[in-house]
Amino acid sequence: MDTQQNTALTRALAEVPGPLPTSGVIHIAIPHTDRFTVVGNHLAQHPDLSCTAVGIAVRIQSLPQGIEIGIKALAARCREGEKRIAAALRELEAFGYLQRVRDRLPSGRVITRTVFCNQPTALLRPRRPAAPQHPAAPAPRPAPAEAPARVPTSAPARAQAPTSAPAQAPAQVPTPGPTPAPAPAPAQVPRSTPAPAPTSPPEPDTPAPPHVPPPPFLAAHPTPLFVPLVPPPTAPKPPPAPLPRPDELTPELDRAATALLSDLRRRTPQLTLSETDVRQLVPGVAAWLERAAHPDAVRRTLTTDLPHPLRHPAKLLKHRLTALLPPPLPGSQDLAVPARPRITVTPFQTCDDCDRAFRSPAPGHCRDCREHRAHRSEATRTAA
Repeated sequence: MDTQQNTALTRALAEVPGPLPTSGVIHIAIPHTDRFTVVGNHLAQHPDLSCTAVGIAVRIQSLPQGIEIGIKALAARCREGEKRIAAALRELEAFGYLQRVRDRLPSGRVITRTVFCNQPTALLRPRRPAAPQHPAAPAPRPAPAEAPARVPTSAPARAQAPTSAPAQAPAQVPTPGPTPAPAPAPAQVPRSTPAPAPTSPPEPDTPAPPHVPPPPFLAAHPTPLFVPLVPPPTAPKPPPAPLPRPDELTPELDRAATALLSDLRRRTPQLTLSETDVRQLVPGVAAWLERAAHPDAVRRTLTTDLPHPLRHPAKLLKHRLTALLPPPLPGSQDLAVPARPRITVTPFQTCDDCDRAFRSPAPGHCRDCREHRAHRSEATRTAA
């Protein structure tokens, strides 16, 4: 049997403009007439959002106003679990597509509104102030001969506003100065100019969208609500630790530290220091030498495992002298082993009456025999 051909698909492929690619996807774009949602490529091809987050964003964008989009509500609509939906919502909130706004109702109750923006980056751009909208007043229809002199037929529709405004200004607000009279305008047009056919007043190319007032909770916030959230900043870095200094910078320590730093370039050319750098690093090397660090050990610490390329040798040496500073050598008393406390052990004794073993520093009677002797003595005194 031969492979069945889909005639509808073949006909649709024939209508695709241009040559068909030999590999990759082929788009058959059929215009939607109803039940569709416009999704921007900034969301569909977002490099940092997961496919789950993009799908959840498209699902939220397609829902009507007032639909609950919580984690449990979306889990009831989608096949993903609550954990994946919660992670996707956090991603959308981090990039500004989803925003939770706390609003106070007139009754005093505080609620949380969930707002979704299909293009959050557009809210960061400076918005132009909206033009004042005046009620459209019926303007006097000009004569056919005056139409070419005022506004050419090829001019855009917005050029008619300033032409008709001067004619209405004197009637609305009288001003004490001389005002331009619109009467000489017909005189400037030669009579020999052929009058165009009477046409209806030109209309704008695209009708202005109706003014929709913003919701009350958005009007209370003059600043943009959708600010892309960046990851929370890390804690401020603590100031760098100061360069260690010796208890007393003697001339011997100063001379030894200066010689050690100046000699570094002889073995490691990357550690060629200026005189200023040497003077700044001398206290740190002197602190090492004061703590009985051998010069070879200091040199090995400063020259081992250098980064490549080394751009700031003085900063690197300062960091190593500060971060790798050894502790001072302990004294003889610190190294002495403390004496262990002597534990006194009470020896065993044998009771003189019952031969029972008991612990006591001196021989005698056990506890039971002592109690028995005391009870017997008390009975004897009572009887007497």
